[in-house]
Amino acid sequence: MTRRTFHLVFAVAALAGLTASARFAGAQQQNFDAVQVRVVPAQGGVYMLAGAGGNVTIQTGPDGVLVVDTQFAQMSEKILAAIRGISKGPIRYIVDTHVHPDHIGGNENIRKAGSTIAGGNVSGDIRDAALGAQILAHDNVLLRMSDAKQTPAIPTAAWPTSTFTGKDKKLFFNGEGVHIIHEPAAHTDGDSIVFFRRSDVISTGDIFTTTNYPVIDVAGGGTINGLIAGVNHVIDLIIPVYGQEGGTMVIPGHGRLSDLGDVLNYREMATIVRDRVQDMKKKGMTLEQVKAAKLTRDYDPLYNPPGAFWTADQFVDAVYRTLP
Repeated sequence: MTRRTFHLVFAVAALAGLTASARFAGAQQQNFDAVQVRVVPAQGGVYMLAGAGGNVTIQTGPDGVLVVDTQFAQMSEKILAAIRGISKGPIRYIVDTHVHPDHIGGNENIRKAGSTIAGGNVSGDIRDAALGAQILAHDNVLLRMSDAKQTPAIPTAAWPTSTFTGKDKKLFFNGEGVHIIHEPAAHTDGDSIVFFRRSDVISTGDIFTTTNYPVIDVAGGGTINGLIAGVNHVIDLIIPVYGQEGGTMVIPGHGRLSDLGDVLNYREMATIVRDRVQDMKKKGMTLEQVKAAKLTRDYDPLYNPPGAFWTADQFVDAVYRTLP
């Protein structure tokens, strides 16, 4: 079976732009007992885990395990079992690509199962954060998690224990450089991509997906131009194998393991739709007029399937609202 025909089946994540309570309510409606976690080797020491919510990336090696995103809390036991099926090493780091619950819901459980280099487990008190696996993210992720207006509130034990405010954070773990790169105002205002340099794998979070139109969380600081800039940065980092599949592998926020061709197709779609909307907006057309024009009709069969959780109209609405 080839990689392109290996389709992953998993529950769809919560809508971006909704309140946290709405996202968690959507999670409660899913039958997590029926979800199976699929382990897909990416390259080097990096694997993709697909279950319910966003894809999880894990990197394994002699230093232990690094986890990118943690799906919903209800999936933690299955995610941990999948990790232990690959490595018995200690879970040292969790990296959050952004704040949405389908990517950070399992933070507390996965963190408690891990330990820092200093060792020890956690009680759940934020004061003991240094004793569990470290949670790394851009500072905007912590700001949104700790916002008193969050309903329901996100437990303090799930918050990042280490943040960065500049453009990136660098680690050397399991014999390779791990480059965490902030992509401003893209899917949200706290997005990061994670580049495993020796394994040659990029974990993108929801900046790139293969299952739907780009999700732009307008309330969370996302913009269409920032998202396209983030995708362009991913493309700049990719080195393909000429004339065939392979080279740098890409783990999307949702969907199948990908390479340069998949990301190029996604970038082309997002850019063309953005330009169409921008042209009509410059002509003074209203949002309803732009929606009525069905500017995405040639891409709908691929990115707007029946029952899509993020529709073409929602995408066009977000593009229109975030264009200058």
